[in-house]
Amino acid sequence: MRKIKYLFILMLFVFAGNIQAQKLQHTFALADSVFLLDGKPFQMISGEMHYPRIPREAWRARMKMAKAMGLNTIGTYVFWNLHEPQKGKFDFQGNNDIAEFVKIAKEEGLWVILRPSPYVCAEWEFGGYPYWLQNEKGLVVRSKEAQYLKEYETYIKEVGKKLAPLQINHGGNILMVQIENEYGSYGSDKDYLAINQKMFKDAGFDGLLYTCDPAPDLVKGHLPGLLPAVNGLDNPKKVKQLIRENHNGKGPFYIAEWYPAWFDWWGTKHHTVPAEQYAGHLDSVLAAGISINMYMFHGGTTRAFMNGANYKDDTPYEPQVSSYDYDAPLDEAGNATPKFMAFREVIEKHLAPGVKLPAVPAAKPAMAIPAIKLNHAAPLLQNLPVAISNKTPLTFEDLQQDYGYVLYRTKIKGSRKGQLLIKGLRDYAVIMVNGKTVGTLDRRLKQDSMNVTLPAGTVTLDILVENLGRINFGKYLLDNKKGITGSVSFNQAEIKGWQMYKLPFAAVNQVKFGGVAKASGVPMLQKGTFSLNTVKDTYFDMSNWGKGVVWINGHNLGRYWRVGPQQTLYVPAEWLKKGINEVVVFDLLKSQSTLTAVDKPILDKLNN
Repeated sequence: MRKIKYLFILMLFVFAGNIQAQKLQHTFALADSVFLLDGKPFQMISGEMHYPRIPREAWRARMKMAKAMGLNTIGTYVFWNLHEPQKGKFDFQGNNDIAEFVKIAKEEGLWVILRPSPYVCAEWEFGGYPYWLQNEKGLVVRSKEAQYLKEYETYIKEVGKKLAPLQINHGGNILMVQIENEYGSYGSDKDYLAINQKMFKDAGFDGLLYTCDPAPDLVKGHLPGLLPAVNGLDNPKKVKQLIRENHNGKGPFYIAEWYPAWFDWWGTKHHTVPAEQYAGHLDSVLAAGISINMYMFHGGTTRAFMNGANYKDDTPYEPQVSSYDYDAPLDEAGNATPKFMAFREVIEKHLAPGVKLPAVPAAKPAMAIPAIKLNHAAPLLQNLPVAISNKTPLTFEDLQQDYGYVLYRTKIKGSRKGQLLIKGLRDYAVIMVNGKTVGTLDRRLKQDSMNVTLPAGTVTLDILVENLGRINFGKYLLDNKKGITGSVSFNQAEIKGWQMYKLPFAAVNQVKFGGVAKASGVPMLQKGTFSLNTVKDTYFDMSNWGKGVVWINGHNLGRYWRVGPQQTLYVPAEWLKKGINEVVVFDLLKSQSTLTAVDKPILDKLNN
């Protein structure tokens, strides 16, 4: 019996040893000039793509495209406002299952660079911060303020539970983890950066950590002792010089964000950059042995209300469009572009002898859909929830509302003409008098007032306000509340006594639809169904509509706005089904009776 006992214990030790060996099957380290994977020089050829901007059902297909272009690594942010949408309520399910995203990458033979900083920028709502941080008294983001650090720590530990076990030093495929994000463009507090580092380690991120900053800000944003990476610089000599100056004269050399194109915002032209302008830069960087992460390799779509905005003192408010096509090597639908093929050709030149790239998968088929009749309607003003009353207007944050719309209603004396002034409008308002639209105000255009004629009697004044996206970059991160953030006056007399109706539109399955709408030019929800014998990608053409949001089979596809440049909304085949499909459109300005879909996107058409 004693021999059996000893044999059993020995077997347990062997079994445990095998498990440990499997966990430590790879190593990743820094040498003086290169990264070392299993002790051998390794050059990361990485591309950024974000799990929430791609349907979960398509993650693997996008990764196969990454391999086909020659990438060996992908980079992604982790988005706090997705994973903790309300304080203390975490969500890592469905399209938010970042751990599954990383695991699929491993199955497809890809390494991962993880960027889980609470701040991501990324043309994303509030730069990734959850809206409710603004309700925490005294909280100051990106600082040593105690309340912020407490919420930060809670969040990063939850992320660590999901992702720390997937680091390469634990048998996973995460090579490196980035702390903070372009902090040098915001501040220079090294103590704050050190707190970041400690929080990451306490959360289980015990592998290689690094920082990334634009070249002019790298000195301010780098924490000594960590690898500094540079964004937006691709001159090999300058990259090496800058990193050596901030890393004890050593490398490795990593361009954490290399921009082969750019993003779009409403009312400005679509941004494109020819591949030939960047192929040579990529060639020189790879020839110099520098590792690189393309931002973006594949942008995808910023769906629902998750786009961010830019704002500076000398520029107008600039909310970003829903399409995150980015003129990237992989287009919004995940198909190879001429840029993809040009970059693939460059990468092939730098592969080890005998290494061949997989064939490029065929483009996904796309289809047009004939006119879809929207034969059910729900006028917004007839589908309001229970009101919240207050003497003065309340912000979205006051109402505990994250995104979407709020309707502000009051009663005022009629038989007058005058100026309606909304102080602190954020960001777009439809003004209605007795249920009829009389005008709009647009923060982009610095509009906050309009002349209004009030009919006789007591008048119902409605102001429907849309959150067009919180600022995601710069000092105004601390000034990001939405709705009516000041007062409303008529002829310089402040209006008191408001009812507010919360319209977050997290879903539309509770809306009560009736028959075909007779009215037009007022905010309206419309619904229709259509049948498919086969499913393919398609694009809803919204160019004849006004401004609003579209849902397909319950999925929010994002915003449209006639001003452009984006005129279509991408509909992934993965979200369509054979048989009956349901579409819902919410338009603030100009409803239509039919909706059509085309087989190509329209991303470059501006309207006045």
